Formats: sequence, structure tokens, C-alpha cells
Amino acid sequence: MLIKTPQDTWSEFLEFISEHASATEFQNWFASIRVLEAKDNEICLEVPNIFVKEYVLDNYKKDLCAFLPLKSPGEPAITFVIAEVRKKPAPVETAISRETPSAPAPEPTSGIAEIRLNPNYTFDNFIEGPANQFVKSAAMGVASRPSKSYNPLFIHGGVGLGKTHLLHAIGHHIHQHNKKLRVHCITTEGFINDLVDNLRNKSIDRMKRFYRTLDVLMVDDIQFLQNRLNFEEEFCNTFESLINQGKQIVITSDKPPGQLKLSERMIARMEWGLVANVGIPDLETRVAILQHKAEQKGIRIPQKVAFFIAEHIFNNVRQLEGAINRLGAYCRLMGLDVTEEAVEKTLSELFQYAPNKKINVENILKSVSTIFGVRVSDLKSGTRTKDVAFPRQVAMYLAKEMINDSLMRLASAFGGKTHSTLLHAWKKISGQVAKDETLRRQIDMARRNIEA
Repeated sequence: MLIKTPQDTWSEFLEFISEHASATEFQNWFASIRVLEAKDNEICLEVPNIFVKEYVLDNYKKDLCAFLPLKSPGEPAITFVIAEVRKKPAPVETAISRETPSAPAPEPTSGIAEIRLNPNYTFDNFIEGPANQFVKSAAMGVASRPSKSYNPLFIHGGVGLGKTHLLHAIGHHIHQHNKKLRVHCITTEGFINDLVDNLRNKSIDRMKRFYRTLDVLMVDDIQFLQNRLNFEEEFCNTFESLINQGKQIVITSDKPPGQLKLSERMIARMEWGLVANVGIPDLETRVAILQHKAEQKGIRIPQKVAFFIAEHIFNNVRQLEGAINRLGAYCRLMGLDVTEEAVEKTLSELFQYAPNKKINVENILKSVSTIFGVRVSDLKSGTRTKDVAFPRQVAMYLAKEMINDSLMRLASAFGGKTHSTLLHAWKKISGQVAKDETLRRQIDMARRNIEA
């Protein structure tokens, strides 16, 4: 019987992390860790700095305990060693070098956190739909003509909607078509770590020269710069230096610039160019994403089943991919076809919601606004454009169907509308829902979300 060594166990842990963490997170925090010594009951790891040690323990302690031996309850048997900063010996000066000055050596970049681009995050693999069509077009414009289209480009949207995908896709396209350009993609956390490391090593000037001589700087998750004034100031100086040189900057965030807790100076800089939103994909786009992900993994999902999954999971594209992984593994191991019954059995916990939530007009407005991509304030307003008026009528239909209250009181919750307006909306949607399959699915999805 073969016994696993601590080295084997650590390799398994890294494989587990690579599957559960993003490529950026893995590269930032785990790729630089080395095994110095592996005994039967303990492992010694070399980390580049104290911040890597603290991050791994703070965020992955339970996983470490699951893979590695324990030295006490809840404590993995690990010894961390901080890597020494190795300085290269000064070159020996020769008579030739004294007489003939050579060209200045290129600026070294060791120590700067290089982020590899995810090979799967390309424009070809990005599923386009009404909610992300504009931002994808903007990203392709920047990738095709860096610093000549939209500069800076600020992409914002919720978790798992494709911001990082677009960021890496820009990097891939520029690298393929403009190999001479210096492109750097990094998370905000990675930028902060670079700054901390270079401050400790007294090499901050080298870091500044590296960043301020780039042709394209792409920064992911700028919201992590909030409430960190010193780091924000350095980033803002780098930002201004590149913009003044006509270099391209692309930034992603979970919120638009105006909603970030950053200085007015920083917000103004980010609003200079184009601010584009990645919205929640509609039902058809989610089905296309599911089918695309399934095809990549060699899984065949019938159209009916794909719609069933997409109707239940609609806030996060990453959840869709996780659902495909779980469903595919279950069906392969059990030798089953992909059916609605298999979906319900495998993904039931993704479909569970808190019960007995009181239904009111506000819940209905929030659900409808999410599904149709409009603001709640617009649904309550007097706007009569089709993209607002129709979702408002759907919300009124649901209010009459789901809330046992007078028409007058329900209508007043829609910005003071009359009961006859609400009744007209109910009759119109009632007639359409019987003939329009897409509308029926949207209403069913809204109803499930409200009842959650």
C-alpha cells in the first residue's frame, strides 16, 4: 500500500486550490510558495513575504487542515520561512567596460507580480447578449486600438458577470496583435502587495519605473483600493503618469466610480474615459453560456434542461459554470443522462431559498427590475418608453396575482398610479403570457425569486 508523503499532499492541495480559486488569485498567492522540507508529520514552506503567509492562513486554513497533518486541533502542521531577498553581486568592471560605455540595461522586473492571462478568457469564449453587448464592443475597441478608443475604460458589474473575462480578453488580443506593446494585468491586491514589497526592499523607484513605462495597464477589482489612502495616492500618480503619456488603462470594479469610497481626484480620473456596465445576462444568454460551458467539458445538455437550470440560476455566471461541473460529475459517476430529475437532485441546494418571506410590491419591483434590467425608480416613475413601460406592466400583473389587497392600494405603490391603470396592465399581460413563451418564463422566474 502506497503512503502519501507531505510533498504529495501539498501537491494535491495546490491542485485543489487551482480548481477552486481564480487564476489570478492562484498566481498571486500560491505559485511562489516552495516546499523546503517535508517530514512525516510536518511540512516547511518558503513564502516570499509575511503577507502571503497571512493570506493563506486567513483564507485557506480549513482547507490546509483537511489536507495536511495537524499539530494541534485546528492548526495545520506547517512551518513558514520568509524567503531572503537575494541581491545579485555587482558586475566586475573591466578595462573594456570603462573605455566603451554600454547601452543602459533594461529595467529588471523580478519582484513585480506578473499575472498570467487565463487562456479561457478570450473574446471568442465570451457569450454576448443584450446585457453585455455594449461593454464587449467597448472592450474590443480598446483591444484593437489601445489608447485611441476609450481611455481609461472602466468596466463595472456584479460578481461573476464577466468583468475579469473581458479584462483578460483585452490582454490576449493586444498581445497577439501588438507584441511590441508592454502589457501588464494585475489585481488591485497584487498592486498593493507589489508596493508593500518594494517599500520593504527599498526598491520603490524601480517599481515606479516599471509601471510608468507600460503601454497598457489593466487593473482588476479596484474596489479593494477603498480606505487605503497611501496606496490610492500611489496608484493615482501612476494612473496620471500613464494617461499623460497617452497609454491605455483598463479598470474593473463591482461598482461605478461614483459609488466607490475613493478620493474625488481618483473618481474624476476614472470617469475621464468610458464607464461601461456588465449587466445580468437574460435567459437566452444564460442558456447559451450553459451550452457553451457544457460543450467545453464534453457534456450534452438538452435544451429543455438548459432552460430549467438557467431559470433557477440567474444572478451569477460563475454559479452556472459550477452547476455544470457538479451536474457533469454526478451524471458521469452515476452513469445517468442529464435530465431535469438529475438537475433537481444534484443542484437542489442552489435552488433552496429562505421560506415564508412576506410578499409586497417592493419585492416584486426588485425582482422585475433585475430580470428586465431596469431601475426600480424607473418602474415607479412616469416614464412611458417601451423598455420601462412593459416591465412596469409585468410588475403590476404580478402584484395583482400575488398580493391580496385592493387595486387602489396596489396601484398607489407604483408611484401613485390609478387602479384602472393597474387593471389594464393585468389584462394586457394576462393575454400575452398565454401566447408568449419567453414572457411566461420571465414571469415564472420573477415569481420564484419573489417567493424565495
